[in-house]
Amino acid sequence: MPDVGEGLTEAEILKWYVQPGDTVTDGQVVCEVETAKAAVELPIPFDGTVHELCFPEGTTVDVGQVIISVNVGGEATEAPAAEAAPAATPAAAAAPAPAPAPVEGDGEPKGRQPVLVGYGVAASSTKRRARKGSTGTVPAAAAPVAPAAVSVPEQLNGHGPGAGRPLAKPPVRKLAKDLGVDLASVTPTGPDGIITREDVHAAAAPAPAPAVEAPAPMPVAQPVAAPAAVQAAPLVSTDARETRIPVKGVRKATAAAMVGSAFTAPHVTEFVTFDITRTMKLVEELKSGTDMAGLRVNPLLLIAKAVLLAVRRNPEINAAWDEAAQEIVLKHYVNLGIAAATPRGLLVPNIKDAHAQTLPELSASLSELISTARDGKTTPAAMQGGTFTITNVGVFGVDTGTPILNPGESAILAVGAIKLQPWVHKGKVKPRQVTTLALSFDHRLVDGELGSKFLADVAAILEQPKRLISWG
Repeated sequence: MPDVGEGLTEAEILKWYVQPGDTVTDGQVVCEVETAKAAVELPIPFDGTVHELCFPEGTTVDVGQVIISVNVGGEATEAPAAEAAPAATPAAAAAPAPAPAPVEGDGEPKGRQPVLVGYGVAASSTKRRARKGSTGTVPAAAAPVAPAAVSVPEQLNGHGPGAGRPLAKPPVRKLAKDLGVDLASVTPTGPDGIITREDVHAAAAPAPAPAVEAPAPMPVAQPVAAPAAVQAAPLVSTDARETRIPVKGVRKATAAAMVGSAFTAPHVTEFVTFDITRTMKLVEELKSGTDMAGLRVNPLLLIAKAVLLAVRRNPEINAAWDEAAQEIVLKHYVNLGIAAATPRGLLVPNIKDAHAQTLPELSASLSELISTARDGKTTPAAMQGGTFTITNVGVFGVDTGTPILNPGESAILAVGAIKLQPWVHKGKVKPRQVTTLALSFDHRLVDGELGSKFLADVAAILEQPKRLISWG
């Protein structure tokens, strides 16, 4: 199991795309795993034949454990024998191993072939404990030594000795392949000469670096009561009256982050109810016009645009609290997070530099963000670096709520359902489209005046959408 980044220590195997005997090529996706932050597809950096899948789907595996062995040039399955126990007897080699054996590091390895997704031949020893309730390793009944009996270091090499290939983790290789970047032409900046995602992005589209962002925890999905059916985790029933669902992956990380946020940042929530009829009429006009032809136009698009304009008028709302330095970090850019319902719960990916996008560009970004999230393809990078979040609870018929801040952000806006209600308009009671917004903010860096002014601005823009022009 390769380290897919962000210091994660384990991942659950969601789906295998290959079986023993299948031929694989460099860069081919062989499985999908779910970490605490996202579902990730793992490509393989070798050409060869699949020898064995060491864990079934639904198993949670520690980083560094063998999950697949690949026969490269017909010799890969023999390689672990010399590496795992150079002085072992034949009987010891054939015995099942209750836990991964340490790798001997006596001298330079020679003639060995890599057998793991994303790993080269081990050059140092790493001994891992056996996982509770899991087979952990595979007994070597038909092979000289089972591939899973060899533990590997968590450092990801990405190629075998003498292969002459750049060092990169599997997700980085896939990113380079998707962007059409030749890894051999990329200058690595990672430790031990490993190519990082940032290196690939820099090679794909060199540009001036954005403003430096202070370190902040990754924003994760807000907690929601989702049906048990959306969970890929196995159900463990104690009796006919109860069902137990293991908490892991994205949902486990979400729970931890939300508890940390709720008990770290002093939350304050304010509400405003207003007439949004004119914005709804503008939505219909934009749908029928030619300027937005082929683009998705809905109330959320104009709400997002109103939020971006309100942030420009009240820039202090777009900030973060640096606990270690005891500083408020003002962000001069907006990475706009949008909560999206997915089969694995509610994720909050964000649109990078949303403040610089035109309305058509924002529409395209929103559509791509939501469709990617619903397809379960949101990457960890897409959920990093958010500065402000919108959660649209109105799509569920809910009037409003008191949302919890994403870690590292100072405010989050909940959008309630838009309903036809009696409203006083020009001195008379008329049916109008009405909604309620709720703004939660961190009272350490956003005081009541700033929070109130920002929320009032968002409502004012949506009540009179011509302010998108006059205030912009």
